[in-house]
Amino acid sequence: MSPFAWIVAACFAGGLLSVMLAAVVAFRIQARLVPTLVSYAVGALLGAVFLDIVPHLFESSTDHAGTAALILLGLMIFFVMEKLLLWRHHHGGGEGDVHAHRHAHGHSHTPGGAGDQGRSGMMIVYGEAFHNFTDGVIIAGAFLADAKIGIVTALAIVAHEIPSEVGNFLVLLNSGYTKSRALLLNALASLASLAGGLLGYFALSAMERLVPALLAVAAAGMMYVAVADLIPGLHRGTRLSETATQVTFIGLGIGTIWAVLHLLGH
Repeated sequence: MSPFAWIVAACFAGGLLSVMLAAVVAFRIQARLVPTLVSYAVGALLGAVFLDIVPHLFESSTDHAGTAALILLGLMIFFVMEKLLLWRHHHGGGEGDVHAHRHAHGHSHTPGGAGDQGRSGMMIVYGEAFHNFTDGVIIAGAFLADAKIGIVTALAIVAHEIPSEVGNFLVLLNSGYTKSRALLLNALASLASLAGGLLGYFALSAMERLVPALLAVAAAGMMYVAVADLIPGLHRGTRLSETATQVTFIGLGIGTIWAVLHLLGH
């Protein structure tokens, strides 16, 4: 398959798969099991970064210090982006939007009034659409660099999206949306990854030299999501049994990426 076909297939199928699995999970399992999915996502994200993307970057470049600096810059960029998002929610969207944002990432949620809840639901949809658009650009850069990296990156992003989509789905239900309406909005937001993938393909094909830089920033973004957004929520479970489950599923996430790389002959 050509890189273009891989990108379209991965973005479309990945978005659809994550929404469908998230819907099944949200309908079928108890909310207390979501941290288990988050643990698996942490492992998949970190596995993709440290077993695949970072080794590829260092193998393909002689400027190792420059590559490390790009990853560091990427971490700073994502830190500032999250600060701006939280600032916008706090100063422009109302306190209810901040609560919704935190709930969707595994943090506490305090319901506001009916108006605040409806607005919070739409803010979640807009935020998820932007997030999926960024994922699409990252997937495009990964497939343009190497098909194997693209597959592993797409799998890691889907693993991360499932618990995120579950959180979004629950926020939409709490905001007064019906299950079918919430599923439709999540599905529409997931299509933004296809738009990001197409834009990434055409932009990066024209500027091929930017692909390694995008991969470095993508690695930083995946690291940031795992370490700054997901892991802090896992620390709320302090019992030994919870910790053992989290460590096990983080290991399973890493093991999945290792197995995929092994099957691909990487």
